[in-house]
Amino acid sequence: MNGVTRVFVLSALLVLLARPVLAGELSVLGGYGWTNNPVEKTYAWQVQYMEGLGEHFAYSLSYLNQGHFTGHHRDADAANLWVRTNLLDKHLSLGVGAGGLFYYDTIHPAGGAPAQDFHGWGTMVSAAATYYTDSRVFFQVQGYWVRGGQSFNTLSALGGIGYQLDAPPSPGPDVKGTRQVERTTNNELTVFGGETVVNIPGNGRSPAVALEYRRGIWRYLEWTARGLYEGRSDLIDRYGLTSQLWLAKEFLDDRISLGAGFGGYFAVDQRRGGHEQGRNTNAFFCEVASMTGSLRVSENWLLRATWDRIITNYNRDSDIFLGGVGYRF
Repeated sequence: MNGVTRVFVLSALLVLLARPVLAGELSVLGGYGWTNNPVEKTYAWQVQYMEGLGEHFAYSLSYLNQGHFTGHHRDADAANLWVRTNLLDKHLSLGVGAGGLFYYDTIHPAGGAPAQDFHGWGTMVSAAATYYTDSRVFFQVQGYWVRGGQSFNTLSALGGIGYQLDAPPSPGPDVKGTRQVERTTNNELTVFGGETVVNIPGNGRSPAVALEYRRGIWRYLEWTARGLYEGRSDLIDRYGLTSQLWLAKEFLDDRISLGAGFGGYFAVDQRRGGHEQGRNTNAFFCEVASMTGSLRVSENWLLRATWDRIITNYNRDSDIFLGGVGYRF
């Protein structure tokens, strides 16, 4: 699908997260995934954020890692809408969900051909059973089927543990939650250091640094501008400027915040090389998808961790893992 579709999906998620009266659940799940072309099994894991939309409805945003099938290393960002029913005095919640995902598949062709980064859209159907304890901890088993579009299909079964980020008034899924009346962030300046890992085989690891300005522009919406240096390795020598919009929300009495972002990256890669119609193609524009979390350590100072996925069109996708110190003003 094209960029217009991506804008539509992002807009829909903004509307969902902007609902002011709901709380969230964060879970980590692990298990196995299967594909039938050829028949094969590998590990799978998932990080999921879910928020209620009332007694019987919810939505979720997830990162899926579908493991290492032969010739394929595939992961994805997913969004689902859920219908659920609550049993046993709301200790047990059963739900089914459906939605879409954008996947990143590192393909390793047979015969020693160079690896490729392949991206695309797929659909997802899920079923889950969640047991809520008398504390904010819950346990979940989940199965999902992914139709990979131009990629392959998978069936996965996972189990794991989760935590309700805001305390519900009673055990079970919280359908009322807390109200956030102010922007998650006013102004924030953060200095980062970390590591870049290029997704194709080779010496693709290098130190990374970044300087980021973050500004809250609406209650759950933030904008960032960042100068990024991904480092120099045998595969890339890349740096540039990013601009992203973020869904963000505060939890645990405003001590932590979580966010997901998407935007553009104007980059220069000295390893890319080549000329096209008389112009240097070292400079290019691509997309970046990110997740972030911050922890307040004082009124103005915070710690922030961010994971970026750089989405290129020349088989140099990268994961950037950054941690830093920020100041809010």
